[in-house]
Amino acid sequence: METVAIGADHAGVALKDKLKEELVRKGFAVLDLGTNGDSSVDYPDYAQAVSQVIAQGEAQKGVLVCGSGTGMAIAANRHPGIRAAACLDAETARLARAHNDANVLCLGARLMNEDEARKCLDAFLDTEFEGGRHVRRVEKLGRRPE
Repeated sequence: METVAIGADHAGVALKDKLKEELVRKGFAVLDLGTNGDSSVDYPDYAQAVSQVIAQGEAQKGVLVCGSGTGMAIAANRHPGIRAAACLDAETARLARAHNDANVLCLGARLMNEDEARKCLDAFLDTEFEGGRHVRRVEKLGRRPE
């Protein structure tokens, strides 16, 4: 069973909880790394937590949610082996997996509704890395988690 780590700041916690339900419904093991309330927190802490469990092999993919998705993507991409993509629709999520071998999906709770977020999640989970000419490009980004 594939494990997905999920995290959010205060702006993304409600959407995170909905996506967690969706992941469980689809049969994934889920590591919910918080936050779990609407008190103000710092998004880099949650990006680090998700990135760390992926790097350690405890999860194969991650989902991070903040207001725009951008802050989480910036914070997660500071960690070796993480390829986080801020996605606004299913097509960008599909391409992030197919061409960039993204292992963390970052979503903006203030920029999309729950249905759009689920479509991004589905595209992210259902798309395999294409390999081929994309391998050398991804390798230039740094090591991949084992």
